[in-house]
Amino acid sequence: MLGANDGVVSTAGLVVGVAGAAGSSSELLTAGLAGLLAGSMSMAAGEYVSVSTQRDSERAALDQERRELARTPEAELTELTGLYVAKGLTEELAHQVAVQLTAHDALAAHAETELGIDPNELTNPWHAAGASFLAFTVGALLPLLAIVLPPTSARVPVTVAAVIAALVVCGWISARLGGARVPPAVARNVAGGALAMAITYAAGLLLNASS
Repeated sequence: MLGANDGVVSTAGLVVGVAGAAGSSSELLTAGLAGLLAGSMSMAAGEYVSVSTQRDSERAALDQERRELARTPEAELTELTGLYVAKGLTEELAHQVAVQLTAHDALAAHAETELGIDPNELTNPWHAAGASFLAFTVGALLPLLAIVLPPTSARVPVTVAAVIAALVVCGWISARLGGARVPPAVARNVAGGALAMAITYAAGLLLNASS
């Protein structure tokens, strides 16, 4: 949802600004497509780098844990027991749990309890990059189509209305998914998008007036 929301707001601000500068339909389409491609690629690249860094950190932590298990298994068992005691188990029960989990899969037990990592479910940077690219593209298509399809006199009002509607939906979905209150989330989303469009449209008008 965040990627789609970014696509809506950034592309809407771009095309509304060009419209304020009295851009033609071809100029609006060119600017919108350029913004869509640049934004989606930027989102994908940024997400890939971020998740790759996270995955590298997870792998390094797992490698360190493997070395510690190989060198000092008794100390690692004591450490795991202490972690379960900290979670509320008695010393005896914590030791029993630690022994059984270590016998089953020592690395998984330590990774999940100590590091909060599932060794079999490491983050995938390609999946994250693809999801971000797709989400941004879908979000950006709405203001792009809204600005180029209507007649010249109606393109800005239609785009503003379409973007506001999309931001309401994005805010509502984000709030529902996060278990947050819907009205504040929707209000923030709409206010941010409306402000972005107002500023870029005003900048376009000023540029047009000074040319």
